[in-house]
Amino acid sequence: MLEEEHTFPALKGELFDVPTWDRLTTPAPAQHRPRFLMLYGSLRERSYSRLLTFEAARLLEAMGGEVKIFDPTGLPLADGAPDTHPKVQELRKLAEWSEGMVWTSPERHGAMTGVMKTQIDWIPLSLGAVRPTQGKTLAVMEVSGGSQSFNAVNQMRVLGRWMRMLTIPNQSSVAKAFNEFTENGRMKPSAYYDRVVDVVEELFKFTLLTRDVGPYLVDRYSERKESADELARRVNQKAI
Repeated sequence: MLEEEHTFPALKGELFDVPTWDRLTTPAPAQHRPRFLMLYGSLRERSYSRLLTFEAARLLEAMGGEVKIFDPTGLPLADGAPDTHPKVQELRKLAEWSEGMVWTSPERHGAMTGVMKTQIDWIPLSLGAVRPTQGKTLAVMEVSGGSQSFNAVNQMRVLGRWMRMLTIPNQSSVAKAFNEFTENGRMKPSAYYDRVVDVVEELFKFTLLTRDVGPYLVDRYSERKESADELARRVNQKAI
């Protein structure tokens, strides 16, 4: 190769980082129970996204996780109330507390529900120096009233990437959800249930693997170039 091909005139050398194995390991891994926040996307009295969330929560707890489920009842539309609203503050504190999340939405008109999107919209990309979602793990699931579809989980994957989350490869989509739960709200044995177990197992493993090094995994050269003020302006949702 030509000698000039080994020079980088556009690069700020002092900010260039060569990833090393030692920063991807930790001599003293966290020993506390992995912390998971569960969000679901329906306010119905018999909400299948909520029932599916409860099933996943039971499995996470059986694996040793600490789980908190956010109830979206009473959460205002994004920008429809100040961010001091009690439900907004509750959601944001839970997002900051968590190390991984599960988002479960019904599919409505080929998309996630407004209830689901509102919760995600209230979680900011940045709170001062804190990024509530960056480097945390995410699993996505959906329920539908008809045939199996993946529109909602695909949309939530896009949002997870935008929120700088480590979205696991596996996912769950439960078709004709009204047939998949007993009267007392427990999920029946099925291939759909088996997939939920798969998703939870994978989320738990990825969370254990990445929670100590999440911030390093998503650290970016471009953002190291920015000042804190410049970064705050770029991610300022109020500007739009």
